[in-house]
Amino acid sequence: MTATVSLTPVAATGIQRERAIDGLRALAILGVVCGHWLVGGLSPGTAGGLVVDSPLRAAAWLAPMTWVLQMLGVFFLVGGYAAGASLTRWRSGGGTDRAWLRRRFLRLAWPVVAAVALVTAALPLAALAGAAPATLRTWAVLLVQPFWFIGIYAVVTALTPVAMWLDRRWGWAAALPLAGAVAVADVARYGLHVVPDWAGYLTVVPAWMFTYQLGVAWARGGITRTTAWRLLLGGAALFATLVVVLRYPASMVTVPGSGRSNSNPPSLLVPALAAVQSGAAILLRERFDRLLHRHSGLWTAVAVLNLCAMTIFCWHQTALVAVSAGAARLGSFAGLTDAPTSGHWVAERLGWFPVLAVALGLLVALVRRFERPAAVVTGRHRAFAVAVAAAFTAYLVLVY
Repeated sequence: MTATVSLTPVAATGIQRERAIDGLRALAILGVVCGHWLVGGLSPGTAGGLVVDSPLRAAAWLAPMTWVLQMLGVFFLVGGYAAGASLTRWRSGGGTDRAWLRRRFLRLAWPVVAAVALVTAALPLAALAGAAPATLRTWAVLLVQPFWFIGIYAVVTALTPVAMWLDRRWGWAAALPLAGAVAVADVARYGLHVVPDWAGYLTVVPAWMFTYQLGVAWARGGITRTTAWRLLLGGAALFATLVVVLRYPASMVTVPGSGRSNSNPPSLLVPALAAVQSGAAILLRERFDRLLHRHSGLWTAVAVLNLCAMTIFCWHQTALVAVSAGAARLGSFAGLTDAPTSGHWVAERLGWFPVLAVALGLLVALVRRFERPAAVVTGRHRAFAVAVAAAFTAYLVLVY
């Protein structure tokens, strides 16, 4: 049995790229990569091999850096914008929502399956080459760690028709109840203490769909500059209240050893920061667009990042592991293979960014072919994906 992924009824080559939207997506991708490389230290463990640590554990004053680098709100904003515009074009060309969703899901899943398959094959080879079990475990964990984002993104993508319906009924204000659901969960968890902390996972979809819904409204032209200012200022006021008055953790990412996290599960700080980022992105769109039209080199870099977005996302942690493990065989290197026990470590890690970027570039060049799904997905493809997922899951269960 086969499933054919047909081309969109509207010829893709005839669609004019919106440079500001692509630029914002590129910024969000860079934020994810740089954030992971900056707060993800790999240092020798007690049993040998490399284990994960974070400079945020020893230098809490670095937390404001996560406010800038955690740009997933922007990614969901432009994702909602692009999906809303794409589905509108698809429908106008006679396509069905089901066919559109199948095409989107394959574009998300294909690079992930390829990454898991290749790493599954590489793990035993690395073990034979002398890699320590702890390093292999770290590699596997870091590979799948960002995949939660792809899962949530797939869910909100599936809800695109619903988001468009909500937007037709209530406009951009349809996003507010999503943030409200997160607020209710926070009150129940932290204020009234009537539910356990894991109950916050029930709001994972609303927390991240908040800006996706805003993106759908933005694509329709339903967000004015006045509304953007309200998002920016209102989000900033809420963010400040949560951190300063209500004592929410300042870091947007989980700090190892801390008892509470803003991202796992998401707290109200997630939509608050996303509102700030969304308002700023919408207000700066025209200026950003002019910048990318004036500088062709910058636009080329943005275009390349967008073409390789999923590959970069799937492989940037592998680049970090590869460089760190290779360096660890030669000795200890400040900012790369030593423990991140001070703020100085961050400056030292920044010095390694060019090396990490080169390693990632080489990986992208090797696996870039898996960015786009095959034209025809067969039962054999599906069986292969299931087998790979089962093998990798079995390995994770074994090493844990």
